[in-house]
Amino acid sequence: MSASRPSFPGRASGPAPRATGGLIVWFVFLLIAFAAFVALGTWQIERRAWKLDLIERVDQRVHADPVAAPGAARWPAVTAEGDEYRHVRLSGRYLPGPNTLVQASTELGAGYWVLTPLSRGDGSVVLVNRGFVPQAQRTTAIAEPAPGGPVTVTGLLRLSEPGGGFLRDNDPAAGRWYSRDVQAIARARGLGPVAPYFVDAGVAGGEPPAGAPVPGLTVVRFHNSHLVYTITWYALAAMTLGAAVLIARDERRRRRVR
Repeated sequence: MSASRPSFPGRASGPAPRATGGLIVWFVFLLIAFAAFVALGTWQIERRAWKLDLIERVDQRVHADPVAAPGAARWPAVTAEGDEYRHVRLSGRYLPGPNTLVQASTELGAGYWVLTPLSRGDGSVVLVNRGFVPQAQRTTAIAEPAPGGPVTVTGLLRLSEPGGGFLRDNDPAAGRWYSRDVQAIARARGLGPVAPYFVDAGVAGGEPPAGAPVPGLTVVRFHNSHLVYTITWYALAAMTLGAAVLIARDERRRRRVR
């Protein structure tokens, strides 16, 4: 006969307590993660407030009466926060030469923005986005001259878009443009100093033109998902805190039953 293992009344069975050092490491890690998630959630709240203020300011600029576009003396002070999407007016003459076409996707489909330099009375030059043309009109739009004589343009001030578009660099030598990079376009055309911004021409007199290019297609939209990000970070913080509580409860149970 095999001898049965003796039992010891009062001795509980169950998982052994964790090592104190390991517990300390776990709680330090969870504390750091909790603090990081809370900080990120709070940062998103601040970003959301900033974004809502920006949207309000831009909306006021877009619908305000037009003001004179910044002259050369003010160019160094032009910023996105202070001037982007400002409703402006400028007068002058379009410079002769080929237009610059920049790839665009609009409510009218895929095509190009037509950019033409405008020389103002003080000698400064500003690129004007005269509007949109479809892809089929690319060749014609490059060579077609801008209106002659004095012109007055009213539209929205936009800052230069250096570098290129998403995953595509501008190729000035080949005439392929994916962003409205003011300085690069000026160099390609030999214009010399130009304003650090361009102007998206609006619809004159409230009536869209009969032909191309079609102005007034600027989309004023800001991505604002900060509330979703805030909820996500705070939820992760709550989950981290919950994990710490579960570990603490489990360890207390382990030590109580041993």
